[in-house]
Amino acid sequence: MLDLQAKRMEAALLGGLIRAVVPKLLSLADEKYKLQKGVKRGIKFLDKELRMIIGSIDDELSEQADDHGAVSGLLIEDLRELAFGIEDFLDSVRYHAIWKQQPASFRKIVRLPKKMLASLQFAGEVQRLKKLAMEVYERKKRYTGHAQQQPSAAAWMDESSSPVFDPRNICDTDLVGIDGLRADLLEQLSEAKGQLKVIAIVGFCGLGKTALTAQVYNREIGDRRFEKHAWVCAAGKQPTEVLTQVLGELNADSAGSSQGTSKDRQLCEDIRKQLHNKRYLIVIDDIQTEVLWRNIKSAFPDDNDVSSRVVVTTTIQSIANACSSSESYVHKMRRLDEECSKQLFSFKACPNEYSCYKQPDSAAILKKCGGQPLALVTIGEFLQTQGWPKGPSCEDICSKLHYHLKNDRTFEAMRRVLIRNYTSLPNHALKACLLYFGMFPCDYQIKRKSLLRLWLAEGFVELQPSTSTPDPATAFDALKDRNIIEPIYVSNNETVKTCQTYGMMHEFITHMSISQKFVTLLCDEMNNDKYVRRLSVHKSTATDGNNSDCNSLSLVRSLTVFGKPSEAILDFSKYRLLRVLDLEKCDDLKDTHVKNICSLLLLKYLSLGKNITKLPKDISKLTVLETLDLRQSMVAEVRAEVFLMPCLLHLFGKFMVLDAVDFPSQGRSVLQTLAGLITDGRQGYFNFMDYMTKLRKVKVWCVSSAGASGNWTDLQKAIQKFIHDKNVANIGDRSLSLHFDKSFIDSLNSLKEPCYLSSLKLHGELDALPQFVISLRGLKELCLTSVKCTKGLLEALTLLSNLKYLKLIADDLEKFTIKDKAFPSLLCLCFVLQHPTHPTLPTIQEGSMPFLNTLQLLCKGLHGLCGIKIEYLKVLKEVILDDRVDSDTWGEWEEAAKEHPNKPKVLPSKIADTSKREPKAEISKRKPTEDSDVLVPTRIKFTENSVASVGSVQDTGSSRIVNQGYSVASMGSTQDTGSSMLVNQGLDSSAQPKIHNIRAVQASSDGGSYSSSNHMGVFEVPPMTNLSETASKAESEHAGNCVPVELTKVDSANNSVSPNETIEQTDTPIPVNQKLGSSYGPNSQNSFADIQNHAFKSMEVSEDSVSTELSITGHGMVPSHTLQGC
Repeated sequence: MLDLQAKRMEAALLGGLIRAVVPKLLSLADEKYKLQKGVKRGIKFLDKELRMIIGSIDDELSEQADDHGAVSGLLIEDLRELAFGIEDFLDSVRYHAIWKQQPASFRKIVRLPKKMLASLQFAGEVQRLKKLAMEVYERKKRYTGHAQQQPSAAAWMDESSSPVFDPRNICDTDLVGIDGLRADLLEQLSEAKGQLKVIAIVGFCGLGKTALTAQVYNREIGDRRFEKHAWVCAAGKQPTEVLTQVLGELNADSAGSSQGTSKDRQLCEDIRKQLHNKRYLIVIDDIQTEVLWRNIKSAFPDDNDVSSRVVVTTTIQSIANACSSSESYVHKMRRLDEECSKQLFSFKACPNEYSCYKQPDSAAILKKCGGQPLALVTIGEFLQTQGWPKGPSCEDICSKLHYHLKNDRTFEAMRRVLIRNYTSLPNHALKACLLYFGMFPCDYQIKRKSLLRLWLAEGFVELQPSTSTPDPATAFDALKDRNIIEPIYVSNNETVKTCQTYGMMHEFITHMSISQKFVTLLCDEMNNDKYVRRLSVHKSTATDGNNSDCNSLSLVRSLTVFGKPSEAILDFSKYRLLRVLDLEKCDDLKDTHVKNICSLLLLKYLSLGKNITKLPKDISKLTVLETLDLRQSMVAEVRAEVFLMPCLLHLFGKFMVLDAVDFPSQGRSVLQTLAGLITDGRQGYFNFMDYMTKLRKVKVWCVSSAGASGNWTDLQKAIQKFIHDKNVANIGDRSLSLHFDKSFIDSLNSLKEPCYLSSLKLHGELDALPQFVISLRGLKELCLTSVKCTKGLLEALTLLSNLKYLKLIADDLEKFTIKDKAFPSLLCLCFVLQHPTHPTLPTIQEGSMPFLNTLQLLCKGLHGLCGIKIEYLKVLKEVILDDRVDSDTWGEWEEAAKEHPNKPKVLPSKIADTSKREPKAEISKRKPTEDSDVLVPTRIKFTENSVASVGSVQDTGSSRIVNQGYSVASMGSTQDTGSSMLVNQGLDSSAQPKIHNIRAVQASSDGGSYSSSNHMGVFEVPPMTNLSETASKAESEHAGNCVPVELTKVDSANNSVSPNETIEQTDTPIPVNQKLGSSYGPNSQNSFADIQNHAFKSMEVSEDSVSTELSITGHGMVPSHTLQGC
């Protein structure tokens, strides 16, 4: 039966492929291709054949028994080969059409491959494909046409026909890590003298929803608190079945014998009679559709003051919201933390007689399970059946997990829930979107917006949705709603920023996408797939170019690289039909590699990684390119012609525009996203924005630099035009982000109404709120970053009556009051305050912010409630605190939440995910362009190109780098970052989990231990390496490739650094602080010989705002390539 189900899933995915190919096929018969009539007739024939064949296979797989699974599998292979052949032909035609439009000089360099030339013989190729389609049809008729009909096997997925497991018999020892949620449920069940409440428990399959509900149900029934009770599993059942079972559990029979809807109404009436004026507890387990709930909810009477309860469990968030009485009665199951996961796994894996034996090394298992109790229990039980401790190790089981998941009976329950998550998706497009997660490594955090653009480029979704193809945002929300993909970081306006698939679900998706030829992975081994459509390279692959020649790289449509690939993979001249090229995480990419990218004329999505410093000169030849992402690259300049690429919608990076003043007047840009531009105020720089009428999102960095005019008139005019309000309906979202210094504030104040923005982010030193902000129509989201938020500025904000999301990032706030009726539309309020102790928070009056759902107080120094009365916030759902606040403060907020009638949740937030702050410094033109995750000390004055002024440190996988006085605990694991790690002053490194294998050494005041909070950042130093040896190596490797920075004198007499004494340049030795250790001191023989030729040469000092000690900050002379990840 499993093989049959696999064939069904394979056929469903193939159906999606063919349905995507058919419109392209018909478009080929368009007049623009000027095909002969016979060729057009052949194309229409292929269209009909494809539709009929896939339809017949769908029918057959829905009816047949397992006997013909092998035949169906071969037919699917035939049909896939046919669909791939047609798609190759179509894309070759499209490539040729674009190629012919290029100048002759370009065509001489980029010639058509022989294989593509052969496929362009239209008549012959159509006849070949037509013949292949006929052969597939004849084979199908020959081997399946006379097969006797067998009973339907669809019951395999009909959970109502599966052996029934009664969860009410579950053992309490199987439940760990749920004490808090269980207490909340029991409290809500025990509330007396109230109306009927519907409680919803929601979460991904296997998190313990049913087990938790069963435990609570058993306790309540045992205590006889409810006169009537019933438990029904609704999975795969119609309303009539569910209602009949409820009635049976109540020991009653239906009074009627009607059918259909009328029978449902009668059953509801019978149940109401049984429950009238009685306190009852009904559990409806595993509801899968809203329709079911709508048809049964009238069966449960709402008798006043009886305090009855209905509990529903579901995997779908929207169903939980529809069922529950209010959001406070929706409980989302969380994954187990590492400690609870290990406890549950060990309990299942280790027999009692081995309780004192050394426990299995479960790290790999815990990572695979991702905190999912069902996975932990399943693998634990499997390990025990294998005879632990004598059987296979955890590592062996992990390496073969996909095999066990597919074949072993112990994994049957796990297998069933994973397959149901896939088969329950309503259309082929969603299935393809889900399988696309197989392109990414386990635990990789995927940026939501990048993912949506990738789906668009692949053709899974469309910007203008149809009945069968959703738009990208709808597809993402559908997968999130089912809890198949889970948000990792959610912004202050509740938009998902990053997401991932966890544990066993990712394992299932990966191996399913591989088995169905949807994705091909290269992970240190050869892969000889005949058809490679989507290639994902993980880790390092073999350097032998022949291993990739055996793959049909010329037919690859999507290439994604993580880590260091072979040179053969980076030969982009092979991938002529490529649509997606994602090199953001490619470690070994060089400028020489990307020269051949310009021959990829069908490319729609391009992202470039570190080490890339310039774009190829013919980049504008990519006429169908929709997304160009340079955020992780070192590209500092972009030619103006890029903005006129005919299909380019999204351009990301941090660059200056070449030829901006001489921007061509002919043509119009279709750009919607321009994030972002660096400008130094030179005259005429922003003239090119006159030709960008489609812009929806703009991000600009204003940089004061020597030789520039510093005249912001052109920028002010460009912004004025962008925000101009034409006062039309349905204007859509429009977003502006500005990073500036004091020289630009007058220009901000010169902006005039009428103006329109939906989102505004201002990063700079503001003493007052610019007047244009008050007059903005449509403003929903506002983020202000400033050193000090004055009372006048804060009071002006209360005039924004339509604002929904407000975020303030500052050192501190002046005292002010949020008065009655202020912020009438605000849903989320976020404060990120850097003051180390006792930050100032506003006084909240009763009647203000009547619809506030979320209050975020990201202040490390928060003590107590700071005078905030959350009881005035009537609909508050959650309070998010900095995860470093002390336990007493945390307890006070939890106590206040319990007293609140809405009982909001109190949740932690990692500072690295929420306080994205730009330094108050001039911004380097070479800086990669992610918003800063570094909290820069405000007392330090930065010069351009210093490491500190770069303002951002590379995302090191799961790690985040923070600064002055912030704990390293929020970094997570820092193992094997693959590039230099920058740490800064005041780090509490005793909290740092691990620091080995990070290619950076952190020195401390005691010469090497990590117990002190005074630490220096040393860059590009392999672990366990002698510093003097590293310096010699740096001298030879990095000579002449250093960035000039501000340096600091060292007083060698007392081994201290003098604050605020700086030199701009030097060619003489500069000793570094002796506290680095004996290898480098002012009196040692290993002092730096030449300041320009070393990887790290000087220190800069500032006073730590936390302690009175001087903290050392590593800025210094750094090879320019080390800045690329900053």
